[in-house]
Amino acid sequence: MIHPDDYLGNGVESILYHETTIYSRLDDLAREITEDYRGKEITALAVLHGSIIFMADLLRRIPLPLQMESLNVSSYHGGTESSGTVTFHQELPDLEGKHVLILDDILDTGRTLHAIRERLDKEAKVASTRVCVLLQKRKELAEDVAADYVGFRIEDEFVVGYGLDYQGRYRNLPYIGVLNAADLPS
Repeated sequence: MIHPDDYLGNGVESILYHETTIYSRLDDLAREITEDYRGKEITALAVLHGSIIFMADLLRRIPLPLQMESLNVSSYHGGTESSGTVTFHQELPDLEGKHVLILDDILDTGRTLHAIRERLDKEAKVASTRVCVLLQKRKELAEDVAADYVGFRIEDEFVVGYGLDYQGRYRNLPYIGVLNAADLPS
């Protein structure tokens, strides 16, 4: 296991949420989702790669029948801000008639989630769609999209850990931390 201080001073400036805080919040989210979907089967659609850890930990807490799917979509393309272009790296899975719960790591500009919902609406013929994000930045969105479930609301900082990355690094940290500005490209 990575010690929480291993990256402090080596890319991570500060820790926003420790693992125990994240787990406690996941318990709350799971209770809300379980109540809202009682009597239905959920199809969890994980937005790759950032939501994998979030998805695994959250879904283990939901005592309902469910299926898991994933969708490889990107908008950051290695940078620290959305490029403005959402790229689908695969076709949509078969979701016709399903109650889809989109799981994403962060709601930042709204472009990725907006593009996914738009595509689901046009192509998938789902029974229902809801969105659950681990983090939502407190800022104006570029697209009109809302999350039905939000783990934590954060300031407009570049965060890593617990699935979130910078150029593929830091995903395996057991906490969510702010990336040191000195490590970001100018």
